[in-house]
Amino acid sequence: MFERWGRTVYRRRRLVLVLSAIVVVAAAVWGLGVFGTLTSSGEFDVAGSESQRAAQLETAALGRDEADVVVLYRSRTSTVDDPAYGADVTRALQALPPGHVDSFATYWSTKSPQFVSADRKSTFAVLRLRGEDEHARRDHLAAIRTAVAVPGLESLVGGSTATQKMISDGVKKDIVLAEGIATPLLLLLMIFIFGSVVAAGLPLLIGVVAVFGSFSALHLFGLFTNVSTYAVNITTLLGVGLAIDYGLFMVVRFREELNRGHTGEEAVVRTMATAGRTVAVSGVTVAASLASLLIFPQSFLRSMGMGGLATVLVDMVAALTIMPALLAVLGPRVNALAPRWLARRQGRQSLFWARLGRGVMRRPVVVLVGTLAILVTLGLPFLRVSWGGIDARALPAGTETRVVSETMTDEFPANFTNPLRAIVTLSDPVSSPASRAALSAYTGRVEAVPGITGAQLTGEAGRTARIELTYSANRMSAEARDVVRKVRAVPPPAGASVLVGGATAALVDQLANLGDLLPWMALLVGVTTFLLLFMAFGSILLPIKAVIMNIFSLSATFGALVWIFQDGHLSGLLGFTPTGFLEPSMPILVLAIVFGLSMDYEVFLLSRMREHYDAHGDNTAAVAAGLQRTGGLITSAALLFIIVVAAFSTSGITFIKLTGIGMLIAVLVDSTIVRALLVPATMKLTGRANWWAPGPLRRLYGRYGIRESDEAVVPESTLVTR
Repeated sequence: MFERWGRTVYRRRRLVLVLSAIVVVAAAVWGLGVFGTLTSSGEFDVAGSESQRAAQLETAALGRDEADVVVLYRSRTSTVDDPAYGADVTRALQALPPGHVDSFATYWSTKSPQFVSADRKSTFAVLRLRGEDEHARRDHLAAIRTAVAVPGLESLVGGSTATQKMISDGVKKDIVLAEGIATPLLLLLMIFIFGSVVAAGLPLLIGVVAVFGSFSALHLFGLFTNVSTYAVNITTLLGVGLAIDYGLFMVVRFREELNRGHTGEEAVVRTMATAGRTVAVSGVTVAASLASLLIFPQSFLRSMGMGGLATVLVDMVAALTIMPALLAVLGPRVNALAPRWLARRQGRQSLFWARLGRGVMRRPVVVLVGTLAILVTLGLPFLRVSWGGIDARALPAGTETRVVSETMTDEFPANFTNPLRAIVTLSDPVSSPASRAALSAYTGRVEAVPGITGAQLTGEAGRTARIELTYSANRMSAEARDVVRKVRAVPPPAGASVLVGGATAALVDQLANLGDLLPWMALLVGVTTFLLLFMAFGSILLPIKAVIMNIFSLSATFGALVWIFQDGHLSGLLGFTPTGFLEPSMPILVLAIVFGLSMDYEVFLLSRMREHYDAHGDNTAAVAAGLQRTGGLITSAALLFIIVVAAFSTSGITFIKLTGIGMLIAVLVDSTIVRALLVPATMKLTGRANWWAPGPLRRLYGRYGIRESDEAVVPESTLVTR
């Protein structure tokens, strides 16, 4: 199939490029509209959870009662007891542009002491904005942001809408910064690695196609479901990273075929029959890993799954259509602008990898024990991982919304603007004496829960009532989550039902949901990977070893993330504030991406080993040959991918930084310790069993296997045998 496709693309190369150009332009025009459909509201909420049902019932029966905006006011000289202080703040809020604010509450409108700091010089106003969705509320915030300021007072704007907007804007800036940092470095390194200016430009072109194509897919998804604003990050990251991997693998193979004296057409056909098949297997494997994110109900993870899946598939299709067409047009000119000293360097590099492989296989037990000891040691901190949520500390220190959040925590009653909400549905109207008595008794019971600092009836309509509960613990801490569980365990009034919501309750539901679905994600990825690798290599043992080695590699990565982000090591160097916990969605995202990339490198390496083994039947020689031909490719691809993710590691948003650094560590560990040391050591120890399969499965592989073995085998004379 791949041979026929390669020949078709070669003979219709100009038509393929013209049609591709039309599709890419259309995708760019349509895809750039994705930014108008993205959302950052409710991205981590669990559909159907108790907290979400509480929020939906509250909104339907009582209306929204969120602290969308918190405006902090400070005076150096006056206290809130000064009439002028109150008059100035009230006048500014009453004069806000009409149509933007539903309501506001202050110390002077409520007389609540919880609005006043201990020195009585600071206070805050809580604003509820108009708007049915987060986009509309952000627009309203932009319209009033400067108008809330009061002359003579320090006026700072915070709250959930302001924080979400700041994070969203920060992510967009990070993308621009990442591209600005990564692009020049990528260009220079790719010229160095590819050895040719022309060859280096081909993968970047595929990357651009992948980004526009995935933007188009996300725009389409956004018409039917919520798509997270952070999906563009994974699109950009994977679009460029995988394009480099696939482009590097295909260009190198095309050059090999030209060097063997094949015509341009035969070189394209053989490249597609070998490297093209590998790219297809790799693409489907990576796509399957990212598709596992779709089982989670949180829009953040589902969006990342949709964005990643679209990107990988577009990358794969572009590599199997546009790339061979470009190679067909260029022919030997793919080596244009190639300095001779780079070609000599590549030859020396090839010898290094073959000798490394044979050196490892001379002492496989020592290498195996040593590498496993390193990976296990790196992974030990993960045993004490603590999970939490995202708050304003994800923003850089000194950011306006973060200053407001920290001041609210330090100077005002805890969680006053982020209470738990018990939404009570009674059998009789709230106004009836029986309901009043039942509500009073229930309020007393929940107020007596350890950790609860206050309970107050704040809304009622028909048979529905809202009781707001304040509590002393940090709202993202384990202590706060324990308070939620205790509140939920309080018996409801007779004949009534209670739903407990709020930010901490949503976190409890999120952690429970992730814990329930994570084993299913692991099973889905493991089974899919096993089946794909078997169909690619016809072995039972190799897929099992690949999954096990990935587990060790990922545990080392997660251990490093705990050590850095939970414990706070390197926080000064990396520029973030440790919180003592990790947000669980980010490691799951890293798991999906890195597992896919690890299999990407595994497929590249094993494909060459299988090709040589099919031709000669020598396991040791096959391992050495595979490492010789792909060791440099894998480390080069990993280095280029590290440049991309390292740029994301400069993000001012902590969880984006964590994702970037997690992928950086994982790719570094996988491309060095695992692929260069652990794989050849285990391949040597297991010998011919690497390629064994029972008779029926062997026949299945022989008939339907996605093999990369044809007559284009690397000549023995070019391989290191000593």
